Amino acid sequence: MQKNQKAHYFQPDWIETTDRTLHADVVIYGGTAAGVIAAKALAERGRSVLILNPAIVLGGMTTSGLGWTDFGKKGVIGGMSRQFYDDLGAYYGFEGTAWTFEPKAAQAVIDGYAEHENITVLHKQFLAKVKLEGQRIQGIEMLGGLSASGRYFMDCTYEGDLLAKAGVSYAVGREANSVHGETINGVQVRPKHQFSHPVDPYVVEGDPSSGVLPWVNEAEPDPEGSGDHRIQAYNFRVCMTDDPDLKVDWVKPEGFRELDHELARRWFNTDTDDYNAHLPNKKNNDLPDPDSILRKFDVMDARTPNGFLKTDTNNHGPVSTDFIGANYAWPEASYAQRECMFQEHVDYIMGHFWFMANDSSIPEVYRKGYARFGLPKDEFPETGHWPHQLYVREARRMVSDYVLTEKDTQHIRQPEDPIAMGSYAMDSHNCQRFVKDGRVYNEGDVQLKPKAPYGISYRSITPAQGECDNLFVPVCLSASHIAFGSIRMEPVFMALGESAAIAADMLLDQQAAVQAIDYTALAQQLENVGQILHYSEPT
Repeated sequence: MQKNQKAHYFQPDWIETTDRTLHADVVIYGGTAAGVIAAKALAERGRSVLILNPAIVLGGMTTSGLGWTDFGKKGVIGGMSRQFYDDLGAYYGFEGTAWTFEPKAAQAVIDGYAEHENITVLHKQFLAKVKLEGQRIQGIEMLGGLSASGRYFMDCTYEGDLLAKAGVSYAVGREANSVHGETINGVQVRPKHQFSHPVDPYVVEGDPSSGVLPWVNEAEPDPEGSGDHRIQAYNFRVCMTDDPDLKVDWVKPEGFRELDHELARRWFNTDTDDYNAHLPNKKNNDLPDPDSILRKFDVMDARTPNGFLKTDTNNHGPVSTDFIGANYAWPEASYAQRECMFQEHVDYIMGHFWFMANDSSIPEVYRKGYARFGLPKDEFPETGHWPHQLYVREARRMVSDYVLTEKDTQHIRQPEDPIAMGSYAMDSHNCQRFVKDGRVYNEGDVQLKPKAPYGISYRSITPAQGECDNLFVPVCLSASHIAFGSIRMEPVFMALGESAAIAADMLLDQQAAVQAIDYTALAQQLENVGQILHYSEPT
């Protein structure tokens, strides 16, 4: 990373003092891909749109390294969401979809969408206040004094900050299985991404009196299926390259703490797993080392100009890039507090890569595997080649008149008012580490496929009756923790953003409450633009 550049979530000097007031038909808070797709859909229908983006660029995770698309069933991705991946194909000069892509490619496509004359974008805008009259948002105010009024609003953030300030009901953490009649919510100790053999949890090995290592709980978790405040771990989806002309070698971050990586040292010095049984997938076949540890260094179809690799690197195994336990406060934290947590995640994850590539205590096969890669010089110029967006996998979740649950994913029930479909596995990363019988365990990882693609209710993106009647929430929608783990995929968020936009367009001329839409008419419009509302397996 270049010394004069660094990724940030929030900086006080970003805030400009102003008394300006802006107006748009629809005001979108959050410049995620869902927000941009929603804006484009509205703009193409002649509506004025204002995107107030707390980040420095548009696109959220889609432009921040998540280039290995988690799609489940490709056949349920329709409308502008599918068009986005087709447009990525066009960016690379071929017809059809590009399901894997470089961050800079996604940025080019997303920025192009926002260039519509009906769309205004302002970056580094952080919500301060919401002005309500009865059940309707009249306007919102940013830090620094910028005000924005609109007839309808959308919360397209990963945190749900607008819905919270508007007084809409929401949940944080994991529900107990008993709340919604589920089976895999709450506390779950499972074998995936788990320590397969004993690893000592104490600062001084074998000495409980020395205390536990950082981010490890001494107490065992509550019984399986119990609810709690914990959320699945965050990380960065880091784009890497092994191209020597582009590669920036790992550096030790300023906030590096060696003790944070002691678990990695112990695990990678005792791991006897058979790596030949875990050879990389087809797109990784050209990784030369049969003992390679690069299991989630997912390789893009697009190579560097010299034919070398680029990756979307994600968490894998018991100790990896997930910063387990460090994010519980994020959903409700202030912007300054989130900045502190953001930097803790940078230090931990960048420190993990540096440690694995350079520390002499790490076995050579692992050091060589990690040292082969580095950050690409042609990505993320604003932030020293490090991703700009923390992967906030889960934060607030709205609680509306329809809460999507495990029952929806397993087709025990299906909503009567679908506006998009989900199909990915119910995927929760680990939520905590704990000690039992003198060894460390991970807890919270769940991966269970849905029975089939399932409908996502219109009511799950609108507040409950009587709470707020001109707000859409296509990202922090109404779902249980475990169901949200399936829904929380970027193609689904984009589809929900477009559906919310079409609903807003229908309502604008009526000034009706979002809860009062004519669903039959909405469904017809969604199908007209290629949204997938029902799905059956190809024969």
